[in-house]
Amino acid sequence: MKDVIISVRDLTIAYNDKPVLWDNDIDFIKNSITAIVGPNGAGKSTLLKGILGLQKILSGKIEIMGSSIKEMKKEIAYIPQSSSVNWNFPTTVFDVVLMGRYANLGWIKRPGKKDKILAEAAIDKIGLKDFKNRQISELSGGQKQRVFIARAIASSAKIYFMDEPLAGVDKKTEGIIMDFLHDSQRRGKTSIVVHHDLNTIKKYFDHIVILNKRVIGQGEVSEVFNPENIEKAFGGEINV
Repeated sequence: MKDVIISVRDLTIAYNDKPVLWDNDIDFIKNSITAIVGPNGAGKSTLLKGILGLQKILSGKIEIMGSSIKEMKKEIAYIPQSSSVNWNFPTTVFDVVLMGRYANLGWIKRPGKKDKILAEAAIDKIGLKDFKNRQISELSGGQKQRVFIARAIASSAKIYFMDEPLAGVDKKTEGIIMDFLHDSQRRGKTSIVVHHDLNTIKKYFDHIVILNKRVIGQGEVSEVFNPENIEKAFGGEINV
């Protein structure tokens, strides 16, 4: 039996009384890179938000490393969809990345020298050293996504949740993001990624959850990512 790091049981979430996710059981495996895939409206982003406590659930139980999300917040980094972020907010690259350290600080405490050093190192790692004082509104789409990766690096989290991190980015940024995830895996971290490109599943991920309001299949990519499950989730002809 593989080591389960996140256990989801009987999870149901609805918007305006309309179920978006219905009675789902999911196990996320420790030290894996798991893709969550499914058609539009399948509940992929909602699943992440439900696990993270950002979306109210109708029913179900979620355990992260055997505890609640409230107790495990320090161990988690979340990268939302780029389109959901207010990029006109007046703040710099360095300030955004430094926010990754806040979960490690106590009440009222301000980031110290160690936190700033970790933020600087994270910015350097994702190739934005020359942009650290730049306003985030002035960055390209790929650079904005890299800022969020740097924030995750600075957090020193054990689990990374990412909602469509590769959507609309250039090949260089895609490579940087996936290098980060695979390097994190080698260091014992776990990543859960909402993903849209079925053609890169086998290249980038070792585990997968195929979702369409209910779980169609979950487990190792080599066992679960097959035409039958893709047909059940997406319907019609899907070229993979």
